[in-house]
Amino acid sequence: MKYNHQKIEQKWQKKWEEQKLYQVKDSAKGKKNFYHLVMFPYVSGNLHVGHWYNFAPADVFARLKRMQGYNVLSPIGFDAFGLPAENAAIKDGIHPKKRTAKNIDRMRKQLKTIGTIYDWSREVNTSDPKYYKWTQWLFLQFYKHSLAYKKKAPANWCISCKTILANEQVVDGKCERCNGEIIRKEIDQWLLKITDKQFIDRLIDDLDKLDWPEKTKIMQKNWIGRSLGAEIKFRTCLAGRRVKNSVKTFKVFTTRPDTIFGATYMVVCPEHEIISNQLSVISNQKEVFDYIKKSQKKSDLQRTDLAKEKTGVEIKGIKAVNPANQEEIPIWVADYVLPHYGTGAIMAVPDCDERDREFAEKYYLVIKKTKLVDSEKIIRKLGAKWVKNYKLRDWLISRQRYWGVPIPIIYCDKCGEVAVPEKDLPVELPDDVDFRPTGESPLERSEEFHNIRCPKCGTKARRESDTMDTFVCSSWYYFRYLDSQNNKEFANKPKIKNWMPVSMYVGGAEHTVLHLLYSRFFTKFLKDFGYIDIKGDEPFKALRHQGMILGPDGQKMSKSKGNVIDPDEIVEKYGADTLRMHLCFMAQYDQGGHWNPNAIIGMRRLLEKIWRSKPQKKDNQITHKTIKKITEDLDNMKFNTAIACLMEYVNSKEYDYETLLKLLAPFAPHITEELWHKKTSIHLEQWPKYDSRKIKDSEIELVIQINGKLRGKIRTKSDIREKQVLKTIKNLPKFKDLKIKKAIFVPGRLINLVV
Repeated sequence: MKYNHQKIEQKWQKKWEEQKLYQVKDSAKGKKNFYHLVMFPYVSGNLHVGHWYNFAPADVFARLKRMQGYNVLSPIGFDAFGLPAENAAIKDGIHPKKRTAKNIDRMRKQLKTIGTIYDWSREVNTSDPKYYKWTQWLFLQFYKHSLAYKKKAPANWCISCKTILANEQVVDGKCERCNGEIIRKEIDQWLLKITDKQFIDRLIDDLDKLDWPEKTKIMQKNWIGRSLGAEIKFRTCLAGRRVKNSVKTFKVFTTRPDTIFGATYMVVCPEHEIISNQLSVISNQKEVFDYIKKSQKKSDLQRTDLAKEKTGVEIKGIKAVNPANQEEIPIWVADYVLPHYGTGAIMAVPDCDERDREFAEKYYLVIKKTKLVDSEKIIRKLGAKWVKNYKLRDWLISRQRYWGVPIPIIYCDKCGEVAVPEKDLPVELPDDVDFRPTGESPLERSEEFHNIRCPKCGTKARRESDTMDTFVCSSWYYFRYLDSQNNKEFANKPKIKNWMPVSMYVGGAEHTVLHLLYSRFFTKFLKDFGYIDIKGDEPFKALRHQGMILGPDGQKMSKSKGNVIDPDEIVEKYGADTLRMHLCFMAQYDQGGHWNPNAIIGMRRLLEKIWRSKPQKKDNQITHKTIKKITEDLDNMKFNTAIACLMEYVNSKEYDYETLLKLLAPFAPHITEELWHKKTSIHLEQWPKYDSRKIKDSEIELVIQINGKLRGKIRTKSDIREKQVLKTIKNLPKFKDLKIKKAIFVPGRLINLVV
């Protein structure tokens, strides 16, 4: 009978859904819970092969854990708010709500064709009021504990998207969404206090206890950027005299106070108060302010990029006095110094710092041999103090766009800033909005939205018009899966305790300093203030990143490049099982690779070969070795080498048929279900176990050493004993005259004869 993948896959997907095979109970007798999670997809409309590369191999791992006896929860949902959906809706002339709903329907159908064990009864949609009611509720809890606040401050403004972006959303000085130009702009904005002292050190220190890729941990630590240094006061002077009616002193932050005698110039950030407060004595104002204007077009990431050449301008007319030796040194303004790191001013020691040396050599500044001193002594002498500093800034969550969660704050002329009462949640997005960007929040123009009364005094009031960054929605979705239909709380406490933290999280490395960091902050907050009760205060116990699938041209898949591979066409022609197998085999999972349209036929032929194979019983060494190898590889997400082993097993013709199907089941769930021919599903079977006694080779190659040097090898039984080895050696002509003083025998490996 021909292998008809279309008929088989549709048949079993329908049956699994009818049988509710993958719906998961919160506890199962005799089984330990295992929360397996993939990063939910952004609602783009269509899935391409790159999306499958996240979902399919990760599902193989989830299926393995299920067959290993765990009660596995593997949910899925949709990250539905945000700029891409809104921009696409503007381009197509369709309301974002309608377009998003249509895209979700499309993606849901596509995801089901993969043949995953997703529990669809727990599906979430971040743009559903039933979901974002709890996003707003979480905001109110941050607000209640003074961790959500509003202030006017400079921020990254995307000229094209006409909205504020967080530092993390600016890539190479451009908007990560539209690749448009970014400028710095002062605006009222809402922030979450991720830098609060209650959390910030733990966000660094707690990384060490997580089973995460080391590179990801390092990137988070560097992004938070903790450093211990000293704050030292310098004074300004003019021609050797103190400057009157201006800033008399300013502080610098340095991690090396022991090098202060080698400081030959100062650098302040373009925003530093010394520039505006001492304007009257600056002789090159135009040059300084032209430089400052240019720096305002750069993001913080651009300004601190170590790979780029540093620029600056000397502030002429004033100097700084080194408090250690009273030397007058020039003051420069340079944008590689940031206003929010340290004090916004540094002392430059080109003899001890490579960056300072490069800057000094470029501008012909003094470089002198540095005399190092004891840090503690110089700090005491100068009246300085040790402080901690961080690069991380509070998380800017305001967006001047329509398609997002309304911020639940009301403004009253009498009462001021008022939180929306929890009983009035959700504050729903209105439909009567022209959502095309103008630079102000589109919700400003909605009469329906602002026709409200103050909940405190009852007078006419207005709602906050900004919406939240979509990363707020995705910072807690893993909790909602645990109780997605609950309308009384964001998730039931016992259910959270039952599943959290996530046992294995799989997703792209591009979220290292965004989603992952924010999620950790959310979880620590919820644990600290008693909203959840889980073991520890981290959301994701283990984390793995998948690599990226590139187009056939070797470039990142993109509609604009015309290199996107449609998985629907492949499923139609070759089947979902074939595509799952190929994605697992084509590359090391965490590395990825480029798509080769001709390579998939190999996996199709393998499945056809298995389809034609005959049932047989083989309890042999190769079976047990194969079980051991594939189990170890899958536990470590080495899908490609596991399939290579499976191919060898099939080609050996010494396979045990039932074992083969079980080992294949996580990779190819449909064909194995069809071939199983038993009353219960193969996916309810236990994962095969190997017998370590049957793995041992019956013969080995034993090394013979004489006084520690290799002198020969013999083929012998694996369980041979020392006396038998010595007898065998003495019977060999080349060794018969040896006068052996001592024998050192390592069973199964070697014998060393001391002669």
